[in-house]
Amino acid sequence: SSCRGSRPAASAMDPGRTSPITGASGWWSDMRDQAAQIEQLRAENSSLRGDLVEAQADRVRADALDALLRVSKVGQYRFVPAEVIGVGPAQDFTQAVTIDAGRTDGIENDMTVINGDGLVGHVVKTAAGSATVVLLTDASASVGARVAGSGEIGVVTGTGDPRALGFELLDPMADVKVGDALVTFGSKAGRPYAPGLPIGRVVSVSGSAGGLTRVATVEPFADMSRLSIVGVVTRPPRTD
Repeated sequence: SSCRGSRPAASAMDPGRTSPITGASGWWSDMRDQAAQIEQLRAENSSLRGDLVEAQADRVRADALDALLRVSKVGQYRFVPAEVIGVGPAQDFTQAVTIDAGRTDGIENDMTVINGDGLVGHVVKTAAGSATVVLLTDASASVGARVAGSGEIGVVTGTGDPRALGFELLDPMADVKVGDALVTFGSKAGRPYAPGLPIGRVVSVSGSAGGLTRVATVEPFADMSRLSIVGVVTRPPRTD
């Protein structure tokens, strides 16, 4: 026969040959396994990144609380710690934050708010479990201040800029210079501002001593754009 000596056709069950169907099936199974492994690795990586971010946030909060405790110890303040949970305009104020402590924690209107760097603002509204704090940098803010060292008194005002405050001395003949630190003069009964709290440092001065107007620009010690843990002063020191 003309076909004698030719190789017989392989059957579907011939183990020596790979069926196109079973081969494709195996390839697809491998691809699915690899895709599942890749997805699992992505999920694990995302989880690890989340854990890292959370750990970093915890570290930031812990550092902020440590700094706050140091400030309160030096100034002998009693305070309620709170975390900033919201940022944005509130009521008639453009620069305000919401904290996670309220009336049930003993928070009342006009209490002073600080952080580990200095004065932050004061409470203007309370709810059961939260409170609104207007920041020192809000354009409506005004606080009596004195120059550390000389004791000269003036008024610090918010400008609406989170990095700048205005300061005007009550005595136009008094001297103020770049680098001078300002602290709160204090309000009656310590509200809305407790005495002796760091406010900021003078970065520029316009006008000269004896002039009609002499205004200094002050950079606040507290970074209003990076607030995390703050303290609401429930009892200011007996003495300044």
